[in-house]
Order: sequence, then C-alpha cells, then structure tokens
Amino acid sequence: MSRYRLLPTPAQQAVLRGHCAHARYVWNLAVEQHAHWHPGRTNAPGYLEQCRQLTAARTEHDWLRQGSQMVQQQALRDFAQAMAAFFDPANPARRPSWRKAGWDEGFRVVGRRGRQWDVRRLSRHIGQVWVPKAGWVHFRWSRAVPPGVKSYRVTMDRAGRWHVAFAAIPDPVSAPGNGQVVGIDRGVAVSAALSTGELLHAPGLTARETKRLLRLERRLARAQRGSNRRRRVRLAIARLKARQTDRRKDWAEKASTEIARRFDLIRIEDLQIANMTRSAKGTRENPGRNVRAKARLNLGILASGWGLLVRRLEEKASGRVEKIKPAFTSQRCSACGHVDANSRESQARFACTACGFADHADVNAARNIAAGHAVTARGGDGAARPANREPHLLAS
Repeated sequence: MSRYRLLPTPAQQAVLRGHCAHARYVWNLAVEQHAHWHPGRTNAPGYLEQCRQLTAARTEHDWLRQGSQMVQQQALRDFAQAMAAFFDPANPARRPSWRKAGWDEGFRVVGRRGRQWDVRRLSRHIGQVWVPKAGWVHFRWSRAVPPGVKSYRVTMDRAGRWHVAFAAIPDPVSAPGNGQVVGIDRGVAVSAALSTGELLHAPGLTARETKRLLRLERRLARAQRGSNRRRRVRLAIARLKARQTDRRKDWAEKASTEIARRFDLIRIEDLQIANMTRSAKGTRENPGRNVRAKARLNLGILASGWGLLVRRLEEKASGRVEKIKPAFTSQRCSACGHVDANSRESQARFACTACGFADHADVNAARNIAAGHAVTARGGDGAARPANREPHLLAS
C-alpha cells in the first residue's frame, strides 16, 4: 500500500463521510446476517445474493440510493473476502466483526483506471484522485503513484485526517550479496538490538507531549459524555496519539529498509506478540496478579513496534528472514555458549559466569539469534522448547 495524505474540501468531506457511513452500514448488515447462522439452519446469503438485496434496499431507501453503488458493493466484497480468510485452514484470520463509527471510517474503490477512477499530478507536491460523487480530490504528492494500481482505499483516522492508499505490491529490496547475517533482539528498553552492536529505539512522544497527554486524559475523565468539551478533548488526544503512531511507522520503515539493504540474511526471534500482550486481569473467580504492571509492559511492547518491524522486513527482504526460537537466547553467552540465568545481571548488562565475557544484554542475545542458536533447558544446542516470551522481557 502506498498511502498519501488526502486534502478534501469541506463539501467533499461530507461526501466522503457519507461513503464511510454507507460502507459501514452495509458491512454491519452482512455481519448480522452471518451472526444468525448456526449448524442446521440454511446458509447465510453469499456475495451475489447480498448484492441483489442491496439493489432492492437502494430502491426502497433514498438515503442509501444517494450513495455510490460501487462503494457499497465493494464493502460486501470485502466482507466476503474476510469470511473466506476466516474459513481458510492454511492461514486462518479472525472472524469479521462489527465496525464502529469514529473507529472504522473508510471505503474502497475498484475498477479500471481512466474509467471508474483516475489519478493525476497537478504540481510538484499536489495530485488529484477521482472519488465517486466527490469528484477530483487533492492529495499530497509525496512520491510517485506506483504503476498497475487497480484500486484504492480512503480512510479517516481518529484525529480527523483523511488518507488515500493505492493498492500495489512494491518491489522487494535487493540483497547486497555480501553474505552477512544479522540477528535482531527485540525488547522494551531497546526496541531492537542488532548483533552488530547497534541499538535502535522506536520514537514516541516527548516528555512535554506525554505530560500534556496525561493532562488531557484527566480532563476527559471529568468531561460530561456527549458534550462539546468532551469531543474537543478526545480529538486533541487522538491527534497526539496519531503523532506517536506516525513516528513509530516512520521509524519502522526506515529501519527495515536499512537492514534489508545491508544484510543478506536476517534472523529474528519468533515471538508470539498477541499472547505476550494479552491482558492479565483474569476473571472474577480467578483474578490476575500484577495486573497494572503487566498492562504497562503490554503498552511498552506495543509502543516498540515489534510486529510492524518484522512485517516490513518480511515484505522488503522476502525470503531472507528467518525466525529463531527465542528460548534462553538471553541467558546464553555468545562467546563460550554457557547458559546461566545469573549471567543476566540486569536489563542492560550480561556477564558470563563461566568465561567472564561482558556485553550489552540485548546485543549478546542478538548475536545468539544471528548464530541461529536454539538452546534447550539443559543448556545444549538443539531444538528449543516453544516459548511465548523471553525471561528478560519482564525486567525490561
């Protein structure tokens, strides 16, 4: 996806919001139809039957007929593809769920370029894209639109910013051909440590911005629900968090591109991030322990951009990324191979109890990952037992 900042006029924003509302309404109707299905009952309607139902609904309701039929039909097609992915045994995805106003604002436009839609460049920094019912909408021409685009998606984030993303698969980064291998250890204090000794930190909010975010969250807690004050405070919070997300994405893009250009083989930990960031509050009958500390750890993991960095590496360095089991990589000495939990003196320092080798703990783990070492509980090289997290992450 090549994403650009969309610059619609107030009148065009009203049209785009209408498209988002129609796409969300049609999607939620499809979710409701499939929610009533259970074994023994007739199958829920498929895409073609839902399109016929949509045509009848557009005839009956003027507000739906005023929208774009392409946008509404594409919402049904997206739902059908999501259901197919849910039932795919090879690569199962989550079941499609409800879309909420203010959170899931977007729609997709497909068709042949030059007929159903088109894009053109006006100046050095401004381009235009044709949107049904809205006409030509300006966007920032930050880079050339990739060739072969057959669809695009328009979205609005919670900060009120509009974006257009053209669907295109970019070419992967070419391997340098130097035969170098790098290992990447991911952590909270250090977002990514390379086996070369480099420490990468995902940027976030500054101290001043963090202080302002806390102040806004306190104001939000005191604001009355449904008031204009609460709406303004929520928008200010969304803008701060969008700034943090943009910085993390920019860091992941630049870091992944540089790593893909420098190394032939990239080895990373095979971490189950979804399991690692699961809430620890438990149930009423069996409440969790250290819930607040675990919640802060989860926020730190998500703010470090672990999953985004790996996903972009796999896309840019296709076929050159290997996942290594993370068991005991932080307790193994990269110099002599001795495994001892006491060698991890602190979050940042590793000092081998056998040979005395000392290094940054994350760099030492990254060198074990680069060597492809999987250490068993008994300390030997071999197939490691599955592990959802490294022991040193809680200390980070």
